Amino acid sequence: MPANKIKLEICGSSYVIATTDTEEYVLGLAEKLDSDMQQVLASSPTASVTTAAVITALDYLDELKKSTSGADNMRAQIKDYLEDAAKAKLEAEEYRREVERLRRELGYMKDQK
Repeated sequence: MPANKIKLEICGSSYVIATTDTEEYVLGLAEKLDSDMQQVLASSPTASVTTAAVITALDYLDELKKSTSGADNMRAQIKDYLEDAAKAKLEAEEYRREVERLRRELGYMKDQK
């Protein structure tokens, strides 16, 4: 897929990037970044754009790390559930075979009478 060149406006500065992502997607990211950085700048009037970028990047990394950790925990839980389900299926099959064996035995006993 050819790279798209997209012009972004973040905190008053223009950037042109090349990406294989859609323009809509990248512009959405840029809008979010601009909004978050503007929020940092509004809450700390003495902060520079660089400071806002660093604080925003730290927030994003924190969110990423927590999301990744949460996803890892969910994968581990799903794995445990799948293992439990497999064990339960094996047990159910064993019980089914035992029921069939007992039915045959009961039928044999009835035939003997």
